[in-house]
Amino acid sequence: MIKCVTQRLLNRKTTACYLQFLLVLSFTLAITCRSFGQEEVTPKATFVTRFPFTTLSGGIIIVKALLDEHPDTLNFILDTGSGGISLDSAIVEYLQLAKVPSERILRGIAMMRKIIYVPNRTLRLPKLDVEHLDFHINDYTLLTSVYGVRVDGIIGYSFFSRFIVKVDYDHNILEVYNHGKIKYPKGGLILKPTITGIPVFDATITDGVTVASRFYFDSGAGLCLLMSDNFSNDSSILIKGKKVLFTQAEGIGGKKPMKLTTVKEIKIGPYKFKKVPTHIFVDDYNVTSYPLLGGLIGNDLLRRFNLVINYADKEIHLKPNTHFRESFDYSYTGLGMYDVNGQVIIEDVMEGSPAAKAGLQPGDVLAGINTMLAGNIQNYKNMLQEVGAKLKLLIMRNGELFVINLKVRSFLDKDIQ
Repeated sequence: MIKCVTQRLLNRKTTACYLQFLLVLSFTLAITCRSFGQEEVTPKATFVTRFPFTTLSGGIIIVKALLDEHPDTLNFILDTGSGGISLDSAIVEYLQLAKVPSERILRGIAMMRKIIYVPNRTLRLPKLDVEHLDFHINDYTLLTSVYGVRVDGIIGYSFFSRFIVKVDYDHNILEVYNHGKIKYPKGGLILKPTITGIPVFDATITDGVTVASRFYFDSGAGLCLLMSDNFSNDSSILIKGKKVLFTQAEGIGGKKPMKLTTVKEIKIGPYKFKKVPTHIFVDDYNVTSYPLLGGLIGNDLLRRFNLVINYADKEIHLKPNTHFRESFDYSYTGLGMYDVNGQVIIEDVMEGSPAAKAGLQPGDVLAGINTMLAGNIQNYKNMLQEVGAKLKLLIMRNGELFVINLKVRSFLDKDIQ
């Protein structure tokens, strides 16, 4: 009797355990099936359009687009360093676009001001209309003068947040995809940046010491590395007593005096770059977000990779391209040149620089270099970046033409002060 009762109890326990096992198994299978179902229904990224772009000095990308129904083709800088999208103030006036003030603040290397918007506009790229965009207004006269190409606006986060964008620097081609699963090219590196408007990623800088920090991923900056003097001083990154030269850079808000030097190495994932040109400046408006960030890494370095920019998944894929092992620009003349109404004007000559020693002066008109006469500023800048080149500059001063000989020096040379 006791044995039978015991057996029945064991059978009940076994049955209960078995039922409990089935319940757990069913629940697990249900979750697994739902997970697989989610993977199956997640759409693949679909191709939208492909079109060419132009690369300017420093790796700056120019794309052409239309605005609304206006027939004029506009030039935009493609800029991961922009937290929105913008139009040049002259274009806003020319097209008589309605403006809306705001309390939001725009910061640049040489200014800080409230943003004024042109709301709810459509950007028309080749075979792609991007609707309901709020453009902020800025003055890009200086950038137009620097590059010799009319800059009508800047395309940033407002565009990148809506699409997956492939940037092929080997062929100067941009490809745009709708959001979804995308297969990255084999090899390379997938960055996992923080993105709240501008991507922020990890890199390691080595010079006097090694410092791991976070940097803006800035395709709109035509330089390699920019950091504030506060970061430079507090981190003691530079070798004590290291030679620096004085120069200037241009950005939103105007010109800004800079120090120019190099760091021994920049490391991004497994990729290392040696003797990297580095700009240091007094960051009055904290555009480099110190002490949260170390500064920004610009497109004269980033253009050495083909990119897949995927803000939705917070990923940027980098793969070395044909520019990866190109030498950095160490050229130094001390000239600041600008395109003014079709003429290339020398506005700035750094004291003690090769240009100053050659006799060049602010106000000189650069009418030609060697056999290239009436060239554009991009042509002239390319020639002035050839270290060791001995150039004959045709100068117009006070209505007279004459030739000045100038040798392009490297700022790495020991005798450059």
